[in-house]
Amino acid sequence: MENINSTQELQSKQYICVKIGTEQYGIDIQYVENIVRMQKITRVPKAQTYFKGVINLRGEIVPVMSLRLKFNLEPDEYTNTTRIIILKLEPQASVGLIVDEVKEVVDLDPSCIDKATYNANDDKSQFISGVGKHEDGLISLLNVADVIIEKDKDNEVK
Repeated sequence: MENINSTQELQSKQYICVKIGTEQYGIDIQYVENIVRMQKITRVPKAQTYFKGVINLRGEIVPVMSLRLKFNLEPDEYTNTTRIIILKLEPQASVGLIVDEVKEVVDLDPSCIDKATYNANDDKSQFISGVGKHEDGLISLLNVADVIIEKDKDNEVK
């Protein structure tokens, strides 16, 4: 019985579905540590424009970045639905991503996910690992490591 359950777990993956502007994005739930309401962000001088600053989350200083600015969209407008998703890629480091709204957690089977292709004319495509089909909509699946790690122009995939 245990083998059946582990096989099912390998088949589908859970993603937190978020909205940025009018588009839906999926973030692999294995990286999500916490989801918090928007709070005061302390600016950091000489940081990249998409880094909004840092927050104090229960004694831990967490850098926060704007996905809207990272994707070259219009600046964030904070509302009651704006959230900061705290991601943990490494055991000692967390980072926060500002999103317009957290929608739901979805299970996506690998057969429902198409691999994304890189488009040099679309700034967002370099951060997308695939596109998931869920109910009547599409969810662009974020490659979390590529979103967070800054690459210089010489190392970008052409």
